[in-house]
Amino acid sequence: MSGTSEAVGTTQIQPSTSARLPWRPPDERRVLQLVLATVWLLDGVLQLQPIMFTRQFGADMLAPTAHGNPSPLAHSVLWVSRVISNHSVGTDAAFAAIQILLAFGIAWRPTVKAALAASVLWAALVWWFGEGLGGVISTAASTVGGAPGAVLIYGVLAVLLWPVDRAGQSPSSTAARAVGEHAARLIWVVLWGVLACFALLGANRSADGLHDLVAGMSSGEPPWLAGLDRHAANVLDHRGLSVSITLAVVLGIIALSAYMPRGPARALTAVAVVLCVVVWVFGQNFGEIFSGGATDLNTGPILALVALAYWRRGPEPTPASEGRRDLAMEAA
Repeated sequence: MSGTSEAVGTTQIQPSTSARLPWRPPDERRVLQLVLATVWLLDGVLQLQPIMFTRQFGADMLAPTAHGNPSPLAHSVLWVSRVISNHSVGTDAAFAAIQILLAFGIAWRPTVKAALAASVLWAALVWWFGEGLGGVISTAASTVGGAPGAVLIYGVLAVLLWPVDRAGQSPSSTAARAVGEHAARLIWVVLWGVLACFALLGANRSADGLHDLVAGMSSGEPPWLAGLDRHAANVLDHRGLSVSITLAVVLGIIALSAYMPRGPARALTAVAVVLCVVVWVFGQNFGEIFSGGATDLNTGPILALVALAYWRRGPEPTPASEGRRDLAMEAA
């Protein structure tokens, strides 16, 4: 008995493998996925505003997106807006629940792939029926106003942040990990090139187009933001065409940065982030979230998130450089 008790007494319980694993902070892609999840969560919360549960959401907020679009698209948008108006409480509760579930699905690792795939499908549906394709087919498209639509860029981000890595390559950015260098650069060029084109379409070419766009957003905003709108509109008064041309040129150069060396590409990525913030504040009124009727944050923050996904990494360490670093650490 004593021998048995000694054996039991000297038995050591080995810690589990999971307990010995050190915690590692999330990598760049995971951080961007969590930010995207947060954006979806904010959209879901915005969908819970009182006005969204009334007929006004479908009739006054969704139906106008049909204006200027081809007949098939316009009819489909008007049909959906009528359905939502007639069942405003149930449909809005469902919309909010879907977006909140997408947020938690992306944030939870076991469901991230399913949630990202679902977010692409949901983004496509909202872009068609809720935003009228962001006005890209009509003359209402405006880079400052939010074309081609925030929800479309959600879908683009979901593809770029897909949690897989292409074998046999060293990606230059987080965006290239899943889709590859060629596809990632093509997406960047198309996205920012389209934004450059939208800056010169329709009313954006007029002297007062941007002035009228910014001045018209002051209604329903708190006094401090309405005053900011009026000040920005005064700066843009009779300067709309020159500002639009300048904006288009800058966006075009940003589009070409995908094929530039790492240094200039990083500088232009930083310019893109700053430009997105400026447009979001002065051209999009923080997505009009203070007006009580916003459904999303608009394109400013989402485009900035895209730009961060394309931030160029430093050169990958070679075996020789790693060996020299290990020798230096041993010598120290």
